[in-house]
Amino acid sequence: MGAPSSSRFRRPKAGEDERSPNLFVANCGPAVGVSYEAIGSVFSAFGDVKGIYAADDSGARVIVSYFDEGSAQAAFNSLHSRPCPDLANRFLHISYSVLEDSPATHHITSSVPVSLVASELNIPGLFLLQDFVSAKEEEELLAAVDSRPWNNLSKRRVQHYGYEFCYDIRNVNTKQCLGELPSFVSSIVERVSSFPNLDDSTSVALDQLTVNEYPPGVGLSPHIDTHSAFEGLIFSLSLAGPCIMEFRRYLEGSWLPNSTPGMNMAVENPDDNSSVLRRAIYLPPRSMLLLSGEARYAWNHYIPHHKIDMVNDTVIRRASRRVSFTFRKVREGPCRCEFPQYCDSQK
Repeated sequence: MGAPSSSRFRRPKAGEDERSPNLFVANCGPAVGVSYEAIGSVFSAFGDVKGIYAADDSGARVIVSYFDEGSAQAAFNSLHSRPCPDLANRFLHISYSVLEDSPATHHITSSVPVSLVASELNIPGLFLLQDFVSAKEEEELLAAVDSRPWNNLSKRRVQHYGYEFCYDIRNVNTKQCLGELPSFVSSIVERVSSFPNLDDSTSVALDQLTVNEYPPGVGLSPHIDTHSAFEGLIFSLSLAGPCIMEFRRYLEGSWLPNSTPGMNMAVENPDDNSSVLRRAIYLPPRSMLLLSGEARYAWNHYIPHHKIDMVNDTVIRRASRRVSFTFRKVREGPCRCEFPQYCDSQK
């Protein structure tokens, strides 16, 4: 869901009407294992939800914004300080929040420096190859998907091949195969097998493709692809337009990454001891991103909901569309990765 900056929300001041269409919800978010899709499913039962936004960088607090105060009040009365069965019986701590006006330039500022190469991010398992396809191949791939039917989501359009990804459960139904991957991506899949950053012993057998079309201003909520749904290699090809992708590592317990803060990382340490590592990279059209190892299993990836991006000192306007081809291998058994704190198979 599209998100303005969380800094535009605040608590009502003395003398202001406390009620508003916006709710501040604590103990809720990706850092505590609750996806934005799950949050939307719960809160949409009380009315039409305009958006769900990160309240801060903790990953454990969100803003749920409705179109009307009545829906917000109904959700508050039903969910505040009570266990929510649809969110693993978590007790949600809810208060009203007010949306403030902000300068127009706020939308193109970023607290995280943006890198042009993956090696500067120092995230193990993250790789980016620019110009993975030619301009002619890009045109042919876009024509191929545009000749096929799209499925409409709330903010973007998608196509699924091999297996359908079910957004309500964030997983795939392995008993319902849609068939082989389409012939128009055969050369891409073949080329992926010789990706220079793969270990010689790594077997690449991709059988699932999701095509996403993002209009300007539409991004992607922070998430880790479900461990039990897909194997350890995720390839994402960017076409038609650029974007910034941000990576967030929520630090829990005693497990800490081996890397140390670098030039493209921000570390937040609020008073409640929650913390997050943030890094960002610029994805140009025709580039291929690989998530593997730690990058795939432990880092949330996120596309800011912007129409304009600031890449270091350059302002880059989003194109009329951005189309991504995400290739994955459906997992047939439980995940046994080295990151159990982020793994649904090992919880």
